Amino acid sequence: MMKKIDEAVENFKRVDDIFKCPLCGREMKIIGKSLICENKHCFDISKQGYINFLTRSSNNDYDKEMLESRNIICKCGFFDPILKGVSDFISNKISSNNDPKYFILDAGCGEGSHLNKIINNLHEDTKREFNGIGIDISKDGIHIASREYEKQMWCVADLAKLPFMNNQFDFILNIFSPSNYLEFKRILKDKGSVIKVVPEGGYLKELRNAFYDGEDKRNYSNEKVVNHFIENFKIINRQRITYNFALENQNIGHLIKMTPLSWSAGNEKIEKVLSMNINSFTVDVSIIEGSIY
Repeated sequence: MMKKIDEAVENFKRVDDIFKCPLCGREMKIIGKSLICENKHCFDISKQGYINFLTRSSNNDYDKEMLESRNIICKCGFFDPILKGVSDFISNKISSNNDPKYFILDAGCGEGSHLNKIINNLHEDTKREFNGIGIDISKDGIHIASREYEKQMWCVADLAKLPFMNNQFDFILNIFSPSNYLEFKRILKDKGSVIKVVPEGGYLKELRNAFYDGEDKRNYSNEKVVNHFIENFKIINRQRITYNFALENQNIGHLIKMTPLSWSAGNEKIEKVLSMNINSFTVDVSIIEGSIY
């Protein structure tokens, strides 16, 4: 059985021409078990199978425990209708052309579960080749992704300085994640799409009502986020997906831990919410697809 690092080397070697050095901007190639640029800047593939492109330490709100919880929630199917919707957007777009190979970037991939599920859906629905790359600024998230989903490629990187050459990706996914549209436009192919998933007003309303007392915090609007997307891309597809999902009791704590709604709450408040025995949750999102032209 091939070691994880050796499988990662083979995966990265297939696509190493899409990378650029985050230090000097030059082209990069896999040499041995490292990605090295023309100026000899070197980024090693870790034993776990990912590459860390960060050139300085970073702070983020996503700790390992929260990311493990998100992975558990994704595995139980909580996000499946959303991810099927994203997969269908991609399948519909590629159905009218004959390109055999596509590059998909999940920008802000967290622990990798969304990208892996989407790639699996696409392999079931089409006969094309998909190269999936996930990036996140959280090393803990990428560590989990490379542990769980070794068929995709994983990188620790900053959205403000993506380690890719221009015009490389057919699709950029941005699912419940911050964005950098200037960089997205730079690395997107001319006929490529950015697919963004944003919460709507009903998203996890049961938890929002439980954690927040004030009406202003209970009501959520994505208007600013959506308008910012519309300012940067031509909208070619949009779909709202709403459903209820019942969780088993042992997973409710993972959902609470996963959502930012609980991050500023104390243990006493979290225990109180758990004691409410809420087991059905509203999922309410919009999937928006945009292009540059």
